[in-house]
Amino acid sequence: MSGHSKWKTIQHKKGAADAKRGKIFSKLSKELMVVAKQGGSDPEKNPALRTLLQKAKSSNMPSDNIERAIKKGAGELEGITYDEVVYEGYASGGIGLIAMVLTDNKNRAAAEVRHIFNKHGSSFAAPGSVMRGFERKGQIFVAADKVDEDALMNIVLEAGAEDMTKDGDQFEILTLPTAFADVMEALEKANIQTLGGEVSMVPTVNVPITDKALASSVLKFVADLEENDDVQNVYTNMDIDDQILAELEENE
Repeated sequence: MSGHSKWKTIQHKKGAADAKRGKIFSKLSKELMVVAKQGGSDPEKNPALRTLLQKAKSSNMPSDNIERAIKKGAGELEGITYDEVVYEGYASGGIGLIAMVLTDNKNRAAAEVRHIFNKHGSSFAAPGSVMRGFERKGQIFVAADKVDEDALMNIVLEAGAEDMTKDGDQFEILTLPTAFADVMEALEKANIQTLGGEVSMVPTVNVPITDKALASSVLKFVADLEENDDVQNVYTNMDIDDQILAELEENE
C-alpha cells in the first residue's frame, strides 16, 4: 500500500499553497486548540497533541503561535470553540473525497462545502461510505539522496514504523498514528531531515487516473475545497499518472 501519489499531488501541493497564502499556521492553530481541549496541554499525556506538535514543527510554525493555540484550547486563554465535521463524496471518475472541517459555525460550513461539491457536479455521500476505503496512517517522506536506505530502514523500524518503501526520489515511511511522533523524533535525533509528514487518511486502494482532463478536474475540486477557511484537510484515493502530473505541473 502506498499513499505516495496521493501525497505528491494533493498533500505536498497543499502544503506549498497554504504556506504561500499564509493559511497553514491558522489551520494548525485550530487543530492545536481542538486536541488541547480534548486531551489537555501536556503532550506527554496527550498523544494527539504530541503528534500535532511534530507536524507544526515540520511546518516551521513559530513557538509563540503554538503555545498560544494550546493555551486557548486548554482554557488557559480565551478562545473560540471549534467543532469537527467530516464530509464525504465522490469526484468525477468515482474518485473518493474526504473533507475534514474545523468550524465555529457548522451551518455555515455545511452550506459552503455543499456549494463546492455542487459546483463540481457532486453531492455528499452517506457517512462512512468513502471513509471505509481509507486508513489513518502516519506518513513521513525523506529525500532518497540524503540518506542511506539501510540505515534509514533500521532507524524507523526500531522506532516503531510499519513499513518503508522507495518511490522515485524519496522514501515513504508508514506508521500507526500512535507511533508517528516516536518515528519523527528518532529521525530528528539521527539528524535526518524530512520532506514532510503527518497523520493522514491513506487510501487502502488507489484509483488510477490516466486522463489529463479528469486529473485536472479532480485537482480543481480539491483546490476549491482547500480554499475554504473551515476545511482543514482533503484526502482522495486518486493516483495520477506521472506523465500527466508532470504536464499539469508544467502548465501551472
